[in-house]
Amino acid sequence: MRAFHPNDGLLGNQEIAARTNLPKPTVSRLTYTLTKLGYLTPVPRFEKYQLAPAAMALGYAALANLGVRHLSEPFREELMRATGGAVAIGGRDRHSMIYFGQSRGSETVGVQLDVGARVPIATSAMGRAYFWALDDDNRAEVSRVLREHYGSRWPKMRDGLERSGETVAKYGFAISVGDWHDDIGAAGVALRLNDGTGPYAFNCGAPAFRFTEERLINDIGPRLLAMVRNIEAALGGLMPQSKKDVSKKLKSGGKVARVAEGFR
Repeated sequence: MRAFHPNDGLLGNQEIAARTNLPKPTVSRLTYTLTKLGYLTPVPRFEKYQLAPAAMALGYAALANLGVRHLSEPFREELMRATGGAVAIGGRDRHSMIYFGQSRGSETVGVQLDVGARVPIATSAMGRAYFWALDDDNRAEVSRVLREHYGSRWPKMRDGLERSGETVAKYGFAISVGDWHDDIGAAGVALRLNDGTGPYAFNCGAPAFRFTEERLINDIGPRLLAMVRNIEAALGGLMPQSKKDVSKKLKSGGKVARVAEGFR
């Protein structure tokens, strides 16, 4: 079912096999079973399948159980109006972050991502913020997944991740300006919960000519950081923080968490 991407429409067994690296006979058995269960709808004319409403119901049930999505909505809407950027929350799915909540206005026409969209961990602000929120063991595991996925492209991406760790240590947020998409600038902040779920991460992005590196560092990033800390306070009973409070705490800087063996 993960083989189906937004805007895919129909997929055949051969396409699903190529995307999943599963043998075609195995895929044929799985699509038969998922059809009988109501999660796939066969389209005999093209010998392909599309996701059925029952599959969408699974996604909506998962979204409904993510309380942080609903609680964060007014915070996201407020930041969107204040900055003119698209504000999203996401969680990890293999080597990507997947959006499960987004606030987007008329000024963010250059950011056409929606719920269910994916951005790469290695090069996006959201993914980088998530990466540096992990403990050493989990970071090493994610690094292994990324290294296997990207192959020869990994060393360059690894270097970008290392630099983003320095940014997180200094400012409390990650940025990406042209690293993931040439025309997008964004800041990212991780959300840490005490219930064993996550971490999740937020981003705030816009066309790069509006969200320059300077603005991300001096304006967007601190605003996003203050928003996320206030969400954590709402979830955990901590004292809310203003942008000024956050900036004051960040002046002391910090050290990047040591990267576990396996990152390289």
